[in-house]
Amino acid sequence: MHNVIAFYDDRVLAHEPNIDADFLPDRIDKRIRQLLSGLSVPWKYPEHPGRLKAIQQLLNKAPIEGLVFEGGKAATHEQLARVHTTSYLSDIFNLRGKNAWLDVDTTAVSPGSVDAAEVAAGTAIAAVEAVMEKRTRSAFALVRPPGHHAEPVRARGFCLFNNVAVAAAHARSALGCERVLIVDWDAHHGNGTQDIFWAEPDVMFFDIHRAAPFYPGSGHLQDVGAGLAEGTTVNVPLPAGAGDEAYLKAFRDILAPAADWFKPDIILVSAGFDPHWHDLALNVSYDGFGALTGFLQQLAEKHCDGRLVFVLEGGYNLESLANGTRAVLAVLAGQTIPVPDSCGIADVEAAANFHRSAFQAE
Repeated sequence: MHNVIAFYDDRVLAHEPNIDADFLPDRIDKRIRQLLSGLSVPWKYPEHPGRLKAIQQLLNKAPIEGLVFEGGKAATHEQLARVHTTSYLSDIFNLRGKNAWLDVDTTAVSPGSVDAAEVAAGTAIAAVEAVMEKRTRSAFALVRPPGHHAEPVRARGFCLFNNVAVAAAHARSALGCERVLIVDWDAHHGNGTQDIFWAEPDVMFFDIHRAAPFYPGSGHLQDVGAGLAEGTTVNVPLPAGAGDEAYLKAFRDILAPAADWFKPDIILVSAGFDPHWHDLALNVSYDGFGALTGFLQQLAEKHCDGRLVFVLEGGYNLESLANGTRAVLAVLAGQTIPVPDSCGIADVEAAANFHRSAFQAE
C-alpha cells in the first residue's frame, strides 16, 4: 500500500477563461463592462492553468520520496447529479465549447472548461476510490477549476462543479461510507459545500476561513445546519491576521471533539492555499499546512483507519500554492510533521543572540 497517491490529469488545463468573453445575461454584460473600464489596471483571471503547472514544476525540482502519481477520470452525469440539479447541469453542458461569463462574481468558461470541470470532479472521486480500495493510505486530487463555491444550482467563485461534494456523495452512495467529514481550510468560506449538505446529518462540514465580509460573505458562527443536521455544519470565522496558532487551536478545540462525536468513515479536505500570507488573506505558513495535515492524519487514524483525501481548492500566488501543496504531500508521504514557530519568534531569538554581546559590560 502506498502512503500517498497524487491524482492529476492534463485535461484540467483546458479550462482557460477569456476575460473578453460576453457575460450572460446581456444586461449584466453592459454593467460589468462599465465597471471594468473604470479600473486603472487591466483585470486578469486569477484561476488559470499556470496554478497546476507551478505545482508540477516544484515537485519535479524537489521530488518527494514515495510520492506516486496516477491519472484522473471524468465524472458521470449521475455522479454530478447527486449534488447538482439536472437543470443546472443541462445549462452548464450547453456551454461546452463556448466562451462565456456565468456569474457576476467571477465565474467564466472557455471551450474546454466543461470537460475540465467533469475531470476535476471525477479525479476527486478517483482519489476517494483509491483510499477506499486500500491502494493508498491517503490521496491528493490536484485539480481545477476548484469546486467549493459551486452551489446546487449556481456556478460561483471560479467553481463549476463542487468537486469535494461530488466525491463525498460518491463515497456515501457507492462506496459504503455512512458518515463523511469534510474539512475546508481555504481562506474563503465553502458556501456551496455548506448549501449542499446543510440538511444532511451524515455529512459533517467543518470550515475555517476569513470572516465576512471577505468573499463570499457567508460562513457565520451561527450557521450550524438545519433539522436533523443541526450541528453538522461547523463554521470558524477568523480575522485577517490569523495564522498557524489559530488554525491549530481550532483543530484541537473544535474539530477534534466534533470528529469524536461524529465518528467519520472518511475525511475529505478542501485544501486551498490562499490562507498563506503571500495571498494576503490570512497568515498560515508552509509548516502550518504541514502541521494541519499531520493533525488530520492522526484524526483519520483515530476514527477511520487513516482514510484521508485532499482536493485542491484555491491559492492564487503561484509560489505559496506550490510550496503549500508540497508541504502537505511531504507529510502524507511520511516525512516528519513540522511544528510551526510563532511567526517571527525564532528570528527575534536569533537576533537577540547576535546582538547580545554588544550590550554586555566588559
